[in-house]
Amino acid sequence: MSDTENKVPDIREGVHDFSPTDRYVWPDDPILREKLEWFRDQKLAFMAHFGMYQQAGIVESWALIDEDEEWSRNEIDWTDDVDQFKDTYVNLNRSFNPVRYEPEKWAKLAKENGFRYLILTTKHHDGFCLWDTKTTDYKVTGKDCPCQRDIIKEAFDAFRKEGLGVNAYFSKADWACPYFWKPGYLHSFTSRGPSYDPSEDPETWEKFIRFTHEQLWELADQYGPLDALWFDAGWVRPSNGQDIRLDEIMGRIREKYPSVLSVDRTVGGPYENYITPEQCIPDVPMDVPWESCITLGYAFSYRYADRYKSARQVLDIFLNVVAKGGNLALNIAPQPDGRLPAPAIAIVREFGSWLNAHAEGIYDTRIEAPYAKDSFFFTRNRKTGFAYAFRYFAEAPCLSDGMTLCIPYTKPVRSVYLLECGLDLPFTQDEAGIHVTVPGFEDPDVMTLTFRMK
Repeated sequence: MSDTENKVPDIREGVHDFSPTDRYVWPDDPILREKLEWFRDQKLAFMAHFGMYQQAGIVESWALIDEDEEWSRNEIDWTDDVDQFKDTYVNLNRSFNPVRYEPEKWAKLAKENGFRYLILTTKHHDGFCLWDTKTTDYKVTGKDCPCQRDIIKEAFDAFRKEGLGVNAYFSKADWACPYFWKPGYLHSFTSRGPSYDPSEDPETWEKFIRFTHEQLWELADQYGPLDALWFDAGWVRPSNGQDIRLDEIMGRIREKYPSVLSVDRTVGGPYENYITPEQCIPDVPMDVPWESCITLGYAFSYRYADRYKSARQVLDIFLNVVAKGGNLALNIAPQPDGRLPAPAIAIVREFGSWLNAHAEGIYDTRIEAPYAKDSFFFTRNRKTGFAYAFRYFAEAPCLSDGMTLCIPYTKPVRSVYLLECGLDLPFTQDEAGIHVTVPGFEDPDVMTLTFRMK
């Protein structure tokens, strides 16, 4: 392998780097190719990090890691005793009880506001499982957990009922599994990898592989059909001495469900079917399947005093992602009681109102030069052939009647139609682009002018 292929991507403050496009491998299987085209058409995912960490309103899992303490424990202000904190964290399963969890409301909100698929944490790195697994009692239906509800089954059923796709987030690391972190390791100096060298203790590592495969088979077989298995913990990888034989379990899953995508984040190769930038947008368009996972608040897990992006900010992010060929996985962290925060719901509805009105220029689209330029974002609908130019406004515009705009688009066009007003516009075209005259109107809710071009 080259140095690039061997490189384990950096993880800073829990945020993962993303694979370069030269490591992307298109699958040979026509079923997976077709599924990837479906994926690229969807554009918007409803992502939720849900777990026992919600109880404390702190970072998911990472505060258990001593080598990451500088950033991951900056919200742990009730104790300086690290061992006491770790014990408190791992026992949060004893208070996890989202009594107002109604995934039907999540699914309805998603459907009404333009989301096309779900990404939900089945377990994070801490190992607490949100489904009724047979592999461990560290789960929502375990004897020590008051929840006693299969969070995953209820969510997957609710989203499928609304006709939405379902992706299962799954951490390849498991800090509760005795075959990954041996008993007692929690109270030593912890790092994110296994507590031993798998090459020196292959028997224990083999037990971890079997444990992981059994969990994945449960999710795929009993909670499927899934659209994708979304694998986190990119340091668990063959080049890092931590091979869980993903090819073996994905082969078994695809014998029964041939179209399940594998998203082996940051690893590259045949089992990273799409690339996943985290909390960022690539600088340039990428003409391979990809999806940016970005939070509505400032973190993936719930915070009691979270600060949310406005609908206008979300739209700016979304248009930038779509114009560069990607999907947006918008993470909305639920409260400890299972409800989605009211401010988050209001933002989703405002953004969804825009999306529903502009759907023709968003779904089923691919990249179109010049992509993003001068506050314009461009797409092309692969089914109709129409090109779209979205003029984004960072604040409410005041458009006077007869104002002329230059759309920096140089391909020849026959007509220009303004979606916001439902009008064909007079225009001229030269080497600078398309010059259009727009009608004047003042509307504080206007976030774009959207031009459909033949």
